[in-house]
Amino acid sequence: MKKVAVVILNYNGKKFLEEFLPNVIENTNAGLADIVVADNASTDGSADFMRERFPEIRLIENGFNGGFATGYNLALRQIEAEYFVLLNSDIEVTPHWIEPVVEMMDADKNIAACQPKILSYYEKLKFEYAGASGGFIDRYGYPFCRGRLFQNLEEDLGQYDDACEVFWATGACMFVRADLYLKYGGLDDSFFAHMEEIDFCWRMKNLGYSIYCCPQSKVYHIGGGTLPKSSSRKTYLNFRNNLSLIYKNLPSKHVFWIVAYRILLDWVAAIKFLFGGGLKDFWAVIRAHFAFYKRIPTLRKFRREHPSCQVSMMYMENIVFDSFLKGVKRYSDLDPKKFFNA
Repeated sequence: MKKVAVVILNYNGKKFLEEFLPNVIENTNAGLADIVVADNASTDGSADFMRERFPEIRLIENGFNGGFATGYNLALRQIEAEYFVLLNSDIEVTPHWIEPVVEMMDADKNIAACQPKILSYYEKLKFEYAGASGGFIDRYGYPFCRGRLFQNLEEDLGQYDDACEVFWATGACMFVRADLYLKYGGLDDSFFAHMEEIDFCWRMKNLGYSIYCCPQSKVYHIGGGTLPKSSSRKTYLNFRNNLSLIYKNLPSKHVFWIVAYRILLDWVAAIKFLFGGGLKDFWAVIRAHFAFYKRIPTLRKFRREHPSCQVSMMYMENIVFDSFLKGVKRYSDLDPKKFFNA
């Protein structure tokens, strides 16, 4: 058994496998890590391509497309390692990208998950949307990153090169302790895709573990490889899963009024979509809300069985207000005293 298993989940991403898998193989220490491709019942010939082009790479074929969450859960239950690395197929890694993260997690057994610095594949001096230099969340459930507030992507000038505790690590390239992942059920299957890694990290924090970013490792991410940024399907998943996320994990004394406040803000967003010509996105928000309401009994059961608390590194203000009304565009402009330290 190798110490690390790098697991690439693929769905109709043959072109990404062809372009990026050789780079992962070249820059991954074969003595330290195995590489596995898990295919979510692709229809573009990805599985046949893997067997013909990369017969030395282990291929796990899931019988159906269960999305990011179920796809990884099915695959990782079949793999033995101390650390799993969930790696998107559209990522270019760099030499020695694994070692710094593993050394950090080896030194601190309380770190449940960790990510490298994520930069844009097309603009290599800029942070990439999905993760940047570590993920955070405000008290109302809005995620953001060191290096990315909403659509504002900062240039990487080394300003976030310190390894630090964060709130969540991106699923685009997340190192996670295999025993914790398997013991606590992995990603939430009901999320399908989007925000499932935030949910997992939040659950780990509720259990007393920490999440880190290790910028001494860096990778380059294309992003939007499966669902384009303009997809109404992505809008639906983001709004539905965000409400589920905060309902599941917030402390009891905050959960009901914050969820109610978020529903109100979501309606504001929906109306903005409508007047901006985004009729499909408007309906996506409405459908997301009804899907969330249907889930409430299941989510309430989860809350009864899994106590929650106020966890570290949550931003205790409203990042939407700060960004759009106060004009804050960079993570470094936020007041560090407004992040909760447990």
